[in-house]
Amino acid sequence: MLAAALLVFPPLSGNAYAFKLFGITLFGDNDDTVEVIDPVRYDATLEAGSADKDLKKRLESAASLMTDEKQPVSGDLGVIIKAREDRDRLIAVLYEEARYGGTVHISVAGTDIDRLPPNPTFDHTGPVPVAVRIDPGPVFKLGSVRFDGDAAGHDPEKYDLVPGGEAGSRLILKAGEQLLVDLKNEGRPLAKLTRRQVTADHRTNTIDVVLGAIGGPVAPFGSVAVKGSRTVDAAFISRYSRLDKHGQYSPVQLKKANDRLRELGVFSSVTIHEADKLAPDGSLPLTIEVSEGKHRYFGFGAEYSSIDGAGLEGYWGHRNLFGEAESLRIEGKVSGIGATTDVTTFDYSAGIIFTKPGAFVPEATFESRLEAKSETPDVYEAQTIIYSAGLAYELNETDKLKGGGEIAYIDADDAFGNNQYLTLSLPIGFERDARDNKLDPTKGYYATLSAKPSYELMDGTIFSSFEGSISGYLGLGQEDRVVLAARLAAGTLVGGSDLERIPATRRFFAGGGGSVRGYAYREISPYNSADEATGGRSYTLGSFEVRVKVSENIGIVPFVDVGTVSTGIVPDFSDIRAGAGVGIRYATPFGPLRLDVAVPLQRYDGGTQYGIYAGIGQAF
Repeated sequence: MLAAALLVFPPLSGNAYAFKLFGITLFGDNDDTVEVIDPVRYDATLEAGSADKDLKKRLESAASLMTDEKQPVSGDLGVIIKAREDRDRLIAVLYEEARYGGTVHISVAGTDIDRLPPNPTFDHTGPVPVAVRIDPGPVFKLGSVRFDGDAAGHDPEKYDLVPGGEAGSRLILKAGEQLLVDLKNEGRPLAKLTRRQVTADHRTNTIDVVLGAIGGPVAPFGSVAVKGSRTVDAAFISRYSRLDKHGQYSPVQLKKANDRLRELGVFSSVTIHEADKLAPDGSLPLTIEVSEGKHRYFGFGAEYSSIDGAGLEGYWGHRNLFGEAESLRIEGKVSGIGATTDVTTFDYSAGIIFTKPGAFVPEATFESRLEAKSETPDVYEAQTIIYSAGLAYELNETDKLKGGGEIAYIDADDAFGNNQYLTLSLPIGFERDARDNKLDPTKGYYATLSAKPSYELMDGTIFSSFEGSISGYLGLGQEDRVVLAARLAAGTLVGGSDLERIPATRRFFAGGGGSVRGYAYREISPYNSADEATGGRSYTLGSFEVRVKVSENIGIVPFVDVGTVSTGIVPDFSDIRAGAGVGIRYATPFGPLRLDVAVPLQRYDGGTQYGIYAGIGQAF
């Protein structure tokens, strides 16, 4: 779905304003101009001796004297302060590159900064000359490595500390941080580093490293206090965090609790504080500090397909109806705009959704939904009213089980004529989400299984649908700049002596932005002798994408989609339709903006020649 932004302009005045959309400055300045008191300009040079091209570039980037040269400093003392800060910064860069014998000398107006008086005065007839001279020195290697105290049982090689190996300061700092994480992951909340000793031998160009730590006792989570809640019940916050079960201390569980509370949508911030000492019973007290956000919200959005037209939606919601993060959302949508000028053939939908997290137990979420739809794809027309209610239960961090009940009334006009249906269903489903990111995954997979046994009250027809899908992601190269993504989905519909006894909205069709791009929505279907789409009893879909990041914000995605729909309960693959194309992605904080162009490779007679699709998030 392509997001539409609400633009708010400040009152007109003599001040200049910057205008931003999605965090991008379209015009104006990013920052207000700051007036510098007693401005002093300088002219800086940097010599890096024997440093190679990459190291010299790093040093120049780290030196604010170079990067900020066009900006004046405040007074002569400002030059000295900037120079001293740069010296520390440049030495840190040398240490990161394992150059522990390197030196940095900075002189201002020909005098080393260590020999200047406390309040120097420089000649201002021109820019003050500043010279930065760096001798990078040799690259050091690791000598001996030793872990002391409670860290003694850990293997230094696991932390990439290998005698004769790389010796950059970042590697050593990272090893200490990871060592502390590993001790805490053993259930030791009071673990701390007690020693980080690095000794350089300038004769052998090696460094010896000693890391020491105290693990402290293994402890469970203790009492959970809540701070900052105003309208959300504190007991609910404690219960929903699942930290009140007093399990063994775990930083991973703390992060999951934090994420869980944030996902409720009622808090603008969540911080979990650990006590600095254990309680008398040996447990670790916790304090959950929250800041509540605005509970009421509204918004609108848009989507576009060159085949099916544009869609507009609006919604209003409340995130905390009764004090336990219960949410109510009212939404409406119109689509098909532009595909035709006849408003009676637009698609309309409206819905009211109530959600209660932590229903009965913290792992369960109750949802009740009332929807009304008027759909007019090319293959049928249907007016539908659906009420559903059910529970979603989190089995673990990746798996979720869903079940509930549904009643639907459908008035459909399709290849079998005009028919009415009143259907009772008991949908159940299983979901496993092992992706690293829901909107823009680079690794992992996402799988679903569902069944929907149904009973048609008007003529006693019993039928059931069974569907499954799996999507996988594999990142390649540095920083996953290339991601291979694939999806496979299949479904079957059993029961019902004749296809017309099953509502058109429950039969299977394919085509459009969510299945096979390049075809019209639900265009892929078995057809009768009158060339009318009937829908099918089974389908198979497959998609493959190569997501290539060409810059920090822009990506190119070539793709191919394949699909087939059959009249039998098992696909016969007698009519396989494929579409191919290329898309552009633009990264935003709320997921990538997507624009895809696709063509059908086996076009229907009189069918669409191409499709353009826009939305938010990856296609799958």
